[in-house]
Order: sequence, then C-alpha cells, then structure tokens
Amino acid sequence: MSSSSITDFHHLVENIKAWGKALGFQQVGISDIDLSQHEERLKQWLAKGYQGEMGYLAEHGMKRARPDELLPGTLRVISVRMDYLPPNAKFAHTLKDKNKAYISRYALGRDYHKLLRNRLKKLGDKIRNECEGLFEELHYRPFVDSAPVLEHALAEKAGIGWQGKHSLTINKEAGSWFFLGELFINLPLPVDKPAEESCGSCNACITICPTQAIVAPYVVDARRCISYLTIEQKGAIPEEFRPLIGNRVYGCDDCQLVCPWNRYAQLTDEGDFHPRKTLEGQDLLDLFTWNESTFLSNTEGSAIRRIGFERWQRNLAVGLGNAPYAKEIVDTLQQALPEATTLVKEHITWALRQQHQKSFNEEATVKTERLTQRLIRSIEKGLPRDA
Repeated sequence: MSSSSITDFHHLVENIKAWGKALGFQQVGISDIDLSQHEERLKQWLAKGYQGEMGYLAEHGMKRARPDELLPGTLRVISVRMDYLPPNAKFAHTLKDKNKAYISRYALGRDYHKLLRNRLKKLGDKIRNECEGLFEELHYRPFVDSAPVLEHALAEKAGIGWQGKHSLTINKEAGSWFFLGELFINLPLPVDKPAEESCGSCNACITICPTQAIVAPYVVDARRCISYLTIEQKGAIPEEFRPLIGNRVYGCDDCQLVCPWNRYAQLTDEGDFHPRKTLEGQDLLDLFTWNESTFLSNTEGSAIRRIGFERWQRNLAVGLGNAPYAKEIVDTLQQALPEATTLVKEHITWALRQQHQKSFNEEATVKTERLTQRLIRSIEKGLPRDA
C-alpha cells in the first residue's frame, strides 16, 4: 500500500467519523475482525446452556466471532454508539411504586433496530459515494442486534468502551445507556485503539442482581436474567424467579443503575427514544386490562410488540402478584382467569395465591424487597438527575 493510499484512508476515517456524528451517532470507532480470543469463552458459555431458549446463538456456532464468515470479504467493522437515556428517567420513582409497571428504559420509545440500521446504511452509502471509482467492489452491510455478531467485543476493539462485568459495554464519558450498531466493510481502514477495562474491583452489578444472573464476572446466565425471563422466555417463568421480578414487566436495568460509571451518562437528543405516555409510569392494573387490539396499537413501532400479547399479560400477572394486596387486583385477576390462555392462566393463578397470602401477612415480601430498596437508595444518591 502506497503512502498516498494510507493518507487517503486516514482522511476517509476522519470523514466517516464526522458523517457518523452528523447522522446522530455519539461515537464512531473502527476495529479489525480478529475476535479469536473470544471464541473459547463463547464455546464455554454455550456449552453450559447459558443461552437458554435462544437457540439461534448456538446454531451459528463460531460465526459470531468471525465477521468475515458472516459477510465474506469483510476487513473492518465500524462500530457506532447512540445514547438513549431520556430526560427525567424516573428510575427510582417507578421502582418504588409496586403498583407501577417498570419497563426497561430502552424500550419506552421507538424500536431502535430500524432507526440505527437506517442510519448505518446512510453511513455506508456516504462511504460508497466518497470512494466511487477508487475501488472495484466496495461491500458493506449494517447490523443492529439482529445477526450473529459479538457487538460488545467489537465495540471494545473499536474504542467505544469496555465490556463490563454485567457483559454490557461501558464508556467512561457516557456510562452504558446506549445502543450499539455495526457496519461491516471490505476496506483496510486504520483502526482505533481498544478501550481499557476499568471496572477494577467493583462488583456492584453482580451483587445487586435480584436473580443472581451474573454467575461470574463477565458471565451472565441468561436463564436467570430478568430481561431474558420477561422478553426471550416463551413459556412459563420459573416460579422461583417470579417474586424476584417485582414490578419489572419488560426487561431490567438494575445492573446498569448501580454502575458508578452511569453518573456520567449523557441524555439522548433523539426524540424517538423519549418515553411514550401510554407506557411510561403506568399502573400494572391499567396495562393488564388492555385487550390485544389496544396492546398492538400502543406498542406499534416499539420493541415491546415483539413479545406478543400473551407474554405481555404473563409478565403483568407476575407484577400484580408482587404488588401490595388490593381487592381491585384480586377482582381483576379473577375476572381475567376464564378467558386467559393456558400460559397466562398459570401466572394469574400464581398471582392470586400471592395476593391471598399478602392479605394475611404483608411481611411475606420483606426479604425480596431488600435488594430493590438498596438499589433505590443507590439511584437517589448516585443518579439524582435520573431518579
């Protein structure tokens, strides 16, 4: 490669990062495609069955760690970061009120998949236009959490951030409230310096997890994770985890909320990521009374829609079982029981038992509340802006 070509590539990288910022990405980094150091860890994780029902993770085998097998000819991966934390996130406010439905903050706005993918495609198109006539065949393809890609490992190599002990990517200036996307490309672009691990001796995310899903630093057993249980799990939620889920009806943010780096998190400028009024801070009972038509209408364009109405009702039934005793909750659950599907009926029956027990002994929930109360105190102290 001539010195003029190297200079041209460095200039192109500068343009790529500028275009990325103009398209709404807060950070753009570039990495090579060597992820061989992650293959053994991936094999062990799959061998232990930590992927649960997400069979597609095992089906693709090591392709996840080999970008050029996913898109032949790939030489580099352009990783991007887009912040999604909305103003006035009300984390503690919602977790405190057990009659409110807590929805993971990434899911309160518009589904991020299409938005990021479209922006990444535009970035690829700009690169193609800039390189027109310079290369015989320029190939690129955007990915956003929808293909066998080790996005966190690539983000770390690209300098976006390091992979925290909860397995998510953390950035010193932006915390972890952001989405990642990748653009695979067959250009030998200069790469960025990898991010350095900065968790140190902190184990806050491990100890705060209600279900103890982080079984070792950097290792998550998805089968225990509330996000998995409320989103990916298709059948019944194991009874041992139901009381620990609390009022979290779609996803969980606990491991991020307790992370000290999130005091530096940036608020999003994307209006599409701001919460929908029909989802934010709603009572569990109000959401449970939606029919399927209302569910589909209120979740149009939302990531929540993909779990379907049945699992939505299942999750809400668990939340109602964990709520303080109320005759209205009992009446509503009993009224829904005859028409419920077999899956939802099982969770309604469990919720009614929980409500019945609490009508005699409210103290029965004390043990499962300790971690949540500790988390709320941590949020109010460490993240006052977002509490």
